[in-house]
Amino acid sequence: MKRSLTLLALALAGSAQAATLTVWTHFNDAAEVAWLNTQVKIYTRISGNTVKLVNVPLDKIVDQFLKTAKQSAGPDVIVTLPQDRIGQLAKAGVIEPMDAYVTRTRRGEVDQTTVRALTVGGKLYGLPMFAESVALVYNKKLVPAAPITWTDFLKAAKKNTNASAGRYGFLTDLSNAYMNYGFFSAYGSYVFGDASGTLDIHDIGLNNSGASKALALMNDLRFKDRLVPAGMTGDKVKAAFLSGKAAMIVTGPWDMGDIKKAGINYGIATFPTPPGATGKWSPFVGVQGVVLNAYGTQKPAAAAFAEGLVTSVAQLSFNQAGGRIPVNLGVRVRLSSNPIVAGFGRVISTGTPMPNIPEMGQVWGPWSSAVDTSVQKPDQNYAGLLNTAVKTMQKTIK
Repeated sequence: MKRSLTLLALALAGSAQAATLTVWTHFNDAAEVAWLNTQVKIYTRISGNTVKLVNVPLDKIVDQFLKTAKQSAGPDVIVTLPQDRIGQLAKAGVIEPMDAYVTRTRRGEVDQTTVRALTVGGKLYGLPMFAESVALVYNKKLVPAAPITWTDFLKAAKKNTNASAGRYGFLTDLSNAYMNYGFFSAYGSYVFGDASGTLDIHDIGLNNSGASKALALMNDLRFKDRLVPAGMTGDKVKAAFLSGKAAMIVTGPWDMGDIKKAGINYGIATFPTPPGATGKWSPFVGVQGVVLNAYGTQKPAAAAFAEGLVTSVAQLSFNQAGGRIPVNLGVRVRLSSNPIVAGFGRVISTGTPMPNIPEMGQVWGPWSSAVDTSVQKPDQNYAGLLNTAVKTMQKTIK
C-alpha cells in the first residue's frame, strides 16, 4: 500500500465494519462548535463511520481523560489540548504518538514551530490546529509604521509619552514573565535546554547572563526610559490602548476582537531586537492540537478524523468561524490580507514553543517572582534574583 494513500483510505481499508468514534471537545464558541459539527458530517459522509461529540470543559478534560483513557469510557480523539498538557499525558502514556499517522507532506504543510510545540522526547503527540503568541500591536494613528530598530522604538515611544496627561508611547505588564519572554530569548536565555527535541530539565537557562540583561532592559523601560509606570497590569494596558492613550502595547490574538470593535487602525509586528542582544525577540508560542487515545481501539479511523480537521480546507473554514490563527502555511498565504493572521503568523513562525513538559509547573512561580521583583526599583541585583529563583526550581524538579 503506497505511502501517498490518505489516512481515510487506510481507515476504510482496515475495517470491514463502520467505526464509532467518541470525540471530546472543550469548544464552547457557537461558531466553532458549528464548524466542528460540520467536520463530523463531512467525515461521516465520506467514511461511513459514526462520531459522537462530547463537550468537556477545558479545566476538567485532562483529569477526566486520565481516569478514563484505559477504559471503554474514554474518548478516541480530543479536540483540542494545549501543549502544556501534552507532556503530562505523554509521560502518563495515554496519548498516541502521531508520527506513524502523519505523512511527510502533511507535516511539511504546517508551521514547524507548532510541530515542535507538540513534540515530546522526539515524538509528535498531536496534530497542530491553531496557535497564539504575543506581538507588538501599535496604533497607526500614533505610530504610522512598525519600528524596525530599537532606536526607532524608543523614539516613537518617547514621542507619544506624556505621563501627566495619561498618554503613553509603550505599555506592557513588566511583571509578567510570560508576556516578556521574548526579551529573555533575545539575550540567549531559555527555560530548558533542547537536545534534538528532548527538553533537559537539568539545564535551566533562566539565570544565565542573558537573563540578567533581559531584566535590566525591562527595569530600564520603567526607571531609565520612563515609559512603563508601576502598577501597569494587563487589563490597564488593554484599556489604555482601547481608549487611544497608548501607542504601542504587547498583547495577543485574544484582545484583537475588542481592538477591532474600538475602531483603532492597528498594526501587528515583531518587537525590534533589543540593544546588545545575540538573537531576535522570540516570544512564547502556545499551540493546541488534536490528540489520540493510546488505548483507543479505532486508531486508524480516529487518525483519519484528526487529519481531516487540519487540512487546508478545514483550517481556512476554522479561521473564518472563530478567527483562530491557523498553523497551515498555505492557509496563512491565502489569508495574507488578514492583518491578524498575517501579523501573528509571522511572530509565531519565529517564536519559541512554550515548554510542554510537566516540570514547567515548577518554573512559573519562582521565575514570575524574580521578574516582578526586578521591576519594583531601579538597578537591582538581577543575577541574585535569578539564581535564587533557579535554585528554588531545582529543588522541586526531580
